[in-house]
Amino acid sequence: MNLDYRSVPYRIFENVSRIAGIVIVSVVFSTGDGSQGGTESTGLEPLVLGGFILFGLVAVALWEMTYVKRYEYRITPDTFEIYSGVFSRREREIPFKRIQNIDVAQNVFQRALGIAEVRLETAGGGESEAVLQYVSRAEATRLQELVSDRKHGESQRDTEVPDNTLFELDSNELAVLGLTSANFNLLGLILVMFAVLGTPVAAEQVSPRLSVLLLLGPALAALALVLLWIVSGIQAILRYYGFRLVRHEGELRYQRGLLQQYNGTIPLSKIQTVMIRENFIARAVGYGNLAIETAGYAPGQDGNSVESAIPIAKRDRLFDLARTVESVGEVEFTRPPKRARLRYVGRYTIVVAVLVALLAGINTTTGTLNDWYLGALSWALVPLAAHLKWTHLGYYYDEGYVVTRSGFWTRQTTIVPYYRVQTVSETQTVFQRRRQLGTLVVDTASSGGFWGGNAVALDIDIDEARQLRETVHNRFQWSLRERRTQRIRRFEAAD
Repeated sequence: MNLDYRSVPYRIFENVSRIAGIVIVSVVFSTGDGSQGGTESTGLEPLVLGGFILFGLVAVALWEMTYVKRYEYRITPDTFEIYSGVFSRREREIPFKRIQNIDVAQNVFQRALGIAEVRLETAGGGESEAVLQYVSRAEATRLQELVSDRKHGESQRDTEVPDNTLFELDSNELAVLGLTSANFNLLGLILVMFAVLGTPVAAEQVSPRLSVLLLLGPALAALALVLLWIVSGIQAILRYYGFRLVRHEGELRYQRGLLQQYNGTIPLSKIQTVMIRENFIARAVGYGNLAIETAGYAPGQDGNSVESAIPIAKRDRLFDLARTVESVGEVEFTRPPKRARLRYVGRYTIVVAVLVALLAGINTTTGTLNDWYLGALSWALVPLAAHLKWTHLGYYYDEGYVVTRSGFWTRQTTIVPYYRVQTVSETQTVFQRRRQLGTLVVDTASSGGFWGGNAVALDIDIDEARQLRETVHNRFQWSLRERRTQRIRRFEAAD
């Protein structure tokens, strides 16, 4: 089977757009002197340029037509085989057992042409194992169903099990998603930039023309925050428009997107962790989102990002949905001992001291900021900040799961089944030893990264951390024996 020939004009358009962008940038930044070269040169240049463009279009068209014609894929009982390449051929065999997900993506132009991009993801994470650019939408759906059946060993199915709809995003929830999807990754940088450059001397050194503008630092920082909030909200609405999550036999399937439509799958057998995340805006109105990580792969991931399995929902509903994936019971968190707050008070006091020292240094070197000592007043926020950090920490464990919680700006609750544990360790820094505290880390085979699925019980009593480490280890061993026994029984029953 080959790629869809309707993809040829789209592929040509993609490549021509890139070439046009390079040409435009070259023209804009060219430094040629228009006074040199006579009338003969100016009369020849358009003809040469037109010939170059025509040659480029023909070359791109021939290349894309040849590429599509020579790209073949075949499906055997056990593997997905791909043969590609124009001058040098490449052959790949992907066993169905290695395939984690098969995802389908379409943008506006691809939908108009009736084509779609198919991505085969394996347990290695990172880039897709194979990307079919592009096949017909019907063929993409067929491949998604076929690979799903083959990887579960169900090439011949006697009965069809109807899909069970778990969640659909309505218009009210979409509006809440837009309002609570502020991206604060750049907020700190914006505030620091305007705080530092907003001083008269610093602003003058950057540029006299910018000095007046930068003196309005607080106002501009607030404006930048509002614009960042609006852009993040619009992006979230476009991304999750029409979101729907269903349970299809041994996997979860979801679809989303307005301009870029996306259909993805989450294999239930590969799930490592379930995470409930609540940024402080969403948490204030009782909302959050649910994310799922599988071994080495975050569904719909882009780089190190983790895709939300449920983009927005009430907190109680999120826990109910999490229990449809992992049967964890009611969670009652145990907070770290109160002496952990004293550690945070000390840490934030050091931050305030560094800030005051920086302001004093600016006063000494520039003669400005005569009231630099007023920066010490920010220490009044330290006890509150320490208390808020402590309040949002906690851990819980039962017969089947260990659950941790941490974070104020974005609070994350991580649910890990014991049989998915890779390593469990307790650590203790120099500062933790002074207060008999420690940190327990439960590692899984998830993709990790900034939003990684590791469960972390931060600053708990060191004796409790050691006891919990032994408990998690023992229950991990027990859960493995139980699952091994269940597999043997199912195998004997099948015989």
